[in-house]
Amino acid sequence: MANILVVDDEHGIRDLLWEILNDEGHNVELAENAAQARAWRAQEQPDLVLLDIWMPDTDGITLLKEWAMSGVLTMPVIMMSGHATIDTAVEATKIGALAFLEKPITMQKLLKAVDQGLARGSVSRAGPAPLHTKPTLSDDAAATQVVASPPLQSGEQSFSLDKPLREARDEFEKAYFEFHLGKEHGSMTRVAEKTGLERTHLYRKLKQLGVDLSRGKKPI
Repeated sequence: MANILVVDDEHGIRDLLWEILNDEGHNVELAENAAQARAWRAQEQPDLVLLDIWMPDTDGITLLKEWAMSGVLTMPVIMMSGHATIDTAVEATKIGALAFLEKPITMQKLLKAVDQGLARGSVSRAGPAPLHTKPTLSDDAAATQVVASPPLQSGEQSFSLDKPLREARDEFEKAYFEFHLGKEHGSMTRVAEKTGLERTHLYRKLKQLGVDLSRGKKPI
């Protein structure tokens, strides 16, 4: 589990990143502007920061420079933006940013960047790694862990056909995903592979259907 700070002025993006990273087992703090990010960084040492470039009070590039000049840029920082130019991304990298993610951010790119950032941060804290080793992450370790209902047995599903199509379809889809979540022991990665859905789409689908993703999860 890592402590990750998400800095973005868009409420929807903050909530989405919180949900995804929290499901990955991380402790996620949110800041909607540079002032909140400064205050949190002054008291805590995050393992990783996801920092939006365009914000109303102080932009992410300026905040990154402040941290670098004051000596508190001791954690990997991943910049995010939907409107930044290549020059902006290069500038952020020169200041000390580890990577740049272009919005809209896919779940695959987000998790890959976070894994690489945390691996880089671990190596920095522990000292140089042996030349013959590389930080790796298994699919199981990267999988979102949720506890769903036990798998339904054959013949246990019961659907009423005397309903509008949408309601009947939602009942079937909810049972379908609960079945696969139970079968795959809550691994969203494996369920996404089994059902053929991209993980971001799968996650939103489960929320839409009312599948309880927090049930049975261990406290962080």
